[in-house]
Amino acid sequence: MRITAHKLFLLMSSIFLTVSVCYSSTDSKKEMYQLTMYHYKDAAQETVLNDYLKNALLPALHKYGYKNIGVFRFIANDTAAVKTMVVYMPMKNVEANLALASKLNRDSNYQRAGAAYINAVYTDAAYTRMEVILLKAFALAAQMELPKLTGAKKERIYELRSYESATEKIFANKVQMFNEGGEIDLFKRLNFNAVFYGEVIAGSHMPNLMYMTSFENKADREAHWKSFVDSPDWKKMSGLPQYQNNVSHIDIMFLQAMEYSDF
Repeated sequence: MRITAHKLFLLMSSIFLTVSVCYSSTDSKKEMYQLTMYHYKDAAQETVLNDYLKNALLPALHKYGYKNIGVFRFIANDTAAVKTMVVYMPMKNVEANLALASKLNRDSNYQRAGAAYINAVYTDAAYTRMEVILLKAFALAAQMELPKLTGAKKERIYELRSYESATEKIFANKVQMFNEGGEIDLFKRLNFNAVFYGEVIAGSHMPNLMYMTSFENKADREAHWKSFVDSPDWKKMSGLPQYQNNVSHIDIMFLQAMEYSDF
């Protein structure tokens, strides 16, 4: 069965609704995030994706009240077999997301602007695979923050990290390390310009958390991480017995914001 982009929004929203009942009422204060990763192979697919995101999806999301949408491209060798584009979307609430698919289906401007993507034949799709990840914001970073960067958008480095843990209990320990343990606070003191921190509640690498930091350029990124690693607070925190072996695998993804991205 073929699943279109707007049907996928409805499907993922339904999953979110099912998962959300497992959390307490205090979680309602935390934002939800959706990361959509489009894996593609060549310039032709990238062109269709860019046109769809810039001229169809983002205008529609803005129209229906979504804001601070981030659109990024993986910084990688142009000859890489698999390339990736990422759409970051803060969620307003469950009801709005459940209604989004129907709105997109009825939106003639969206349908017209996104026709090449929406109506692509099976032999000429705009991507090779699509991956959707749902996240719940951390307790001590309940809302996203726009990065306070002043340089040109094309020079900025956005760093998306995924930390996997061996078990759910160990994963909870790593989340606690970020929150009450002081890791978020250290990132703030060192001006890492973090956009969000979130627990993955639906994804392919669970249990894991993800967060995004941002920098003016590559040199700025290197300087910030050196200050983090050299920090006495980090040395003390990372050496505590209760935080040993709470991360089993790390993925580090460097992203460049598209010129039409909201930030």
